[in-house]
Amino acid sequence: MVTETHPVAHGQHGDGHEHHNPVLHHHFDDIGQQRECTGLGMWLFLATEAMMFGGLFFTYTLYRSKFPMAFHEGSHHLNIVLGTANTFVLLFSSLTMAMAVWSAATRQRNKLIIFLVATWILGAAFIGIKAVEWTTDWNEGLVPALQWNFYQRPEPENVESLRRITEAGTTPDQVKMYFVVYFCMTGLHAIHMLIGLAVVAYYIFLAKRGQFTRYPNDQPVEIVGLYWHFVDIIWIFLFPLLYLIAGFHPFGGGH
Repeated sequence: MVTETHPVAHGQHGDGHEHHNPVLHHHFDDIGQQRECTGLGMWLFLATEAMMFGGLFFTYTLYRSKFPMAFHEGSHHLNIVLGTANTFVLLFSSLTMAMAVWSAATRQRNKLIIFLVATWILGAAFIGIKAVEWTTDWNEGLVPALQWNFYQRPEPENVESLRRITEAGTTPDQVKMYFVVYFCMTGLHAIHMLIGLAVVAYYIFLAKRGQFTRYPNDQPVEIVGLYWHFVDIIWIFLFPLLYLIAGFHPFGGGH
């Protein structure tokens, strides 16, 4: 009597490849290998992103050490209320993104959609608040190379600001350097936020089609979650450096 035998069970063949699995790419042996390679690739990408932002953090440190009074005065003109609000918005968005990753892992389609939508709304709110803040900066003449006339305007607070930096031996050009660093750092962060919003919007579309819950295919959501948390962490560093640490200046008073 001849008994037909199969090399392996669960849809695997002798070559070690999983078949009939629409989420497994052909160049991987199995899902475990695919997850490890994809996760490693994402962490390497985040390392390069950290190095890019690290250059800006180094620039900030260098010029703040050279022009401490100017950086104190520049920070004095930021809106700490809006900056604080944006910090809480991003912290909540990290929570909703973590819940989205959990929902994908447990294959709960409706919850995944809800948490991705909530994350997108919070991210859009961050950009909206930042746009309001940048508009105010523009109107006050605080945008170097494009709209820089703050110290030529006659408003009393501008005259008082000029008096403080003059008494401290600082020049308006040194204060301008603070805003160059400020807009470079927050601008690059905002670009990353916009990219994240675009990806999350696309994932909402895919989640509605069951892309992440019909099969064990939660890793794409996990990957975008890593990116989102990274961008949030960058802001956690930017907020104290730009709004708080430099804001406690020796001139007295607050924001």
